[in-house]
Amino acid sequence: MKNRPIGIFDSGVGGLTVAHAVKQLLPGESIVYFGDTAHLPYGDKSAESIKSYSRRITEFLLEKNSKVVLVACNSASSSAYDTLKEEFGKRVILIDVIDPVVDYLGSRNFNKIGVIGTKRTISSGTYETKITEKAPGTSVISMATPLLVPMIEEGFIFDDISNAILRAYLAGNSFAGIQALILGCTHYPIIKNQISRIFDFEIEVVDSARLVSQILKNTLWEKDLLNDTGTVDDQFFVSDYTPYFEKIARMFFEKEINLQKADIWI
Repeated sequence: MKNRPIGIFDSGVGGLTVAHAVKQLLPGESIVYFGDTAHLPYGDKSAESIKSYSRRITEFLLEKNSKVVLVACNSASSSAYDTLKEEFGKRVILIDVIDPVVDYLGSRNFNKIGVIGTKRTISSGTYETKITEKAPGTSVISMATPLLVPMIEEGFIFDDISNAILRAYLAGNSFAGIQALILGCTHYPIIKNQISRIFDFEIEVVDSARLVSQILKNTLWEKDLLNDTGTVDDQFFVSDYTPYFEKIARMFFEKEINLQKADIWI
């Protein structure tokens, strides 16, 4: 049981930010990663479509004998997490990427917080609802930033194009006076430094990767599921092969990645 892998999924490369944080904190754990590149970006999909994709991916990760399924996608966390808990909660531990961020911010006493994310995540209102429940009186300003995921997936990072897009979204008055900005998409930490620079590094830019990995570690410890066998076997799957995914994976994990295509929709 202890040496079973941690299942992680996202619509593409974004969840690799979470997988990387997990491996940094828990190097003795094996992971099975699934990037649903055939359906990205999730942020433009209906809630029902995201639920359908998430169900099938969770089944796949359970077929790989995962002891935990980490929903490393904000769109899936906001649209499908409750459904996954209802359908799979008795079979596997499920962790999302929204609740750890909300819990963290609830302890920080911020008066005004910004949130950026996909259309699906922002339209769900999940962050606003949960933050105001946790910290009444906190002002939450949300903005959908739909160009960022395809921009990142196409490799436009740290260049004039990405800087122009980010400034078009963030450099106006919409987020004036915020003390923290939530990166409400797991793709966005890849450009966290660019985003921080727009705010002159004067606000806290919050991404879920570190917070989620700590929750995962605590959960495994509490349930006596930390892998102490010394055996590690990481696996990476995509629903549609893209060279950029492999490039980003190598960048994060600093080694060759055996990327496998899994036709789970057949």
